[in-house]
Amino acid sequence: MTNSVAFTTVVDDIDDEALDDAVKKRLGFGFWVAISWIGLVSLAALLAPWLPIADPNEIANGAPRDGILGDNFMGTDALGRDVFARTIWGARISLGVGFLGILLGIVVGGAIGIAAGYFKGLTDQVISFVVFSLLSFPSLVLALLITASLNRSFLTVAMTLGIVGIAPISRLARATTIQFAEREFVQAARVIGAKSRRIIIKELLPNVLVPMGALTLLGMGISIVAEGGLAFLGLSVEGEAISWGKSIVDGSQTRDLNQNSHVAFVPIFAMFLTVMALNFAGDRIREYTDVRETAF
Repeated sequence: MTNSVAFTTVVDDIDDEALDDAVKKRLGFGFWVAISWIGLVSLAALLAPWLPIADPNEIANGAPRDGILGDNFMGTDALGRDVFARTIWGARISLGVGFLGILLGIVVGGAIGIAAGYFKGLTDQVISFVVFSLLSFPSLVLALLITASLNRSFLTVAMTLGIVGIAPISRLARATTIQFAEREFVQAARVIGAKSRRIIIKELLPNVLVPMGALTLLGMGISIVAEGGLAFLGLSVEGEAISWGKSIVDGSQTRDLNQNSHVAFVPIFAMFLTVMALNFAGDRIREYTDVRETAF
């Protein structure tokens, strides 16, 4: 008996060590670089009103079309507005829209997908019909219809991106729920008479949220790019609100783009690095959850 317990303890230690090594290998140095960049950009966006930078909407804050490393750190646009300040402030809208959009998609789409995957039957058929109908409708056209018919406020744009993401997110949640609904711990909960509400909240939801964590970062990157697309169509946030998409549009409309490419390049570079970091970190988290899943 003692030898059996000792053997089990050794095996558990080996499994834990193997799991730790696998996790470290999966995440890697690049993951922490990506997370650091995301944190830095998010912190700069949150603290933008208190940072020692110029007013992003102040006209003639510097010489018009001043280049990089001129009187202004990253130059100015055609109206003399500081490009660096506009990029920092643009992160507030772009990151905010991306986060709220994917959050709405995960909350609504996740709830719908879990309901369809758990209850099955008529509930699954009705939800699947609605989801497939939404998926058959072009996402860009749906976003255009919503933003064109409503005021283009921050919340409207975020809500639009969230609605577009509900259908694909619900499919992932449904597939994950169906997978875990057949596991022993869920079947055991049913046998002892646990109600559906308790099974969903206590047993299924924690497991469904695992892949959703990676999807949050991946979907946030997609939402940021989608906002940029809406900006090119003139359907992003209206007024003096600044986003990376609107800054890129302003820069692309510069008459002499060859000599003033920094106006568009700076926000493009910021968007590129941020979206790449979100995708990289999200992919590593997905691999991490795969390791946890296959390890037990």
